[in-house]
Amino acid sequence: MNILLKRITLNPKVCNGKPTLRNMRFTVAQMFDLLASGMTQEEILEDFPYLEKEDIHACLLYASKMASAQSIIPLAA
Repeated sequence: MNILLKRITLNPKVCNGKPTLRNMRFTVAQMFDLLASGMTQEEILEDFPYLEKEDIHACLLYASKMASAQSIIPLAA
């Protein structure tokens, strides 16, 4: 499980520090948008050949961890 999460990177020099896949300019949010639009894993991998199946799994695991956080700190508006 931790091996998958290592695929999610936070780098202030890449996509303004948003969570990305393997330090590439492909954000976790982009992956969620594709999945939410109804694309299958196979379609995503076909359209983005530099992605790997484990990248998709890492995004889903990341979302699971974020959704089950013990506390949420609201950001100032």
